[in-house]
Amino acid sequence: MILEKTFIKDLILLKPQVYTDERGYFMESFNQKKIEKVIKDPFVQDNESLSKKNVLRGLHFQTPPHAQAKLIRVVKGSILDVAVDLRKDSNTFGQHFKHILSGENKLQLYIPIGFAHGFLCLEENTILNYKCSTYYNAGSEASILWNDPDLNIDWGIKKPILAEKDQLAKNFITFENPF
Repeated sequence: MILEKTFIKDLILLKPQVYTDERGYFMESFNQKKIEKVIKDPFVQDNESLSKKNVLRGLHFQTPPHAQAKLIRVVKGSILDVAVDLRKDSNTFGQHFKHILSGENKLQLYIPIGFAHGFLCLEENTILNYKCSTYYNAGSEASILWNDPDLNIDWGIKKPILAEKDQLAKNFITFENPF
């Protein structure tokens, strides 16, 4: 597995080794020993979601003491995956990283604590699987408006399919930042 640093400190793309032949493929999607020098979070919960094309979920995070690191992977389909740095002491505070993750490219994105996360489904019936470093806590759930002008994220879509909570999320300037 290759771990590739991004321009945002601690945000890492993972490229698993994929073995293919006429029968299909095999890959190791997670190996704690291979990543533990760089990724220290113990993962305690796996989540999976299925979304239609043009569904946008995010930008979500959990507040301390239930803040989560995540390891994002697409099993089927593709997404535009976005992570926003919320760490006030970071030199990339307020900046975002985006990358296409797909069942075909098999890339994964490690998102440490202190980031908001969102994704746009680019294909029908996209299946996303992600590991979390803490358990889900409804009282700690928070979000930032997906199209906040201060974040200036080009999602490539004007009217995505959104949940009500994502339509009502706070602006980047006005949300209470716990990081």
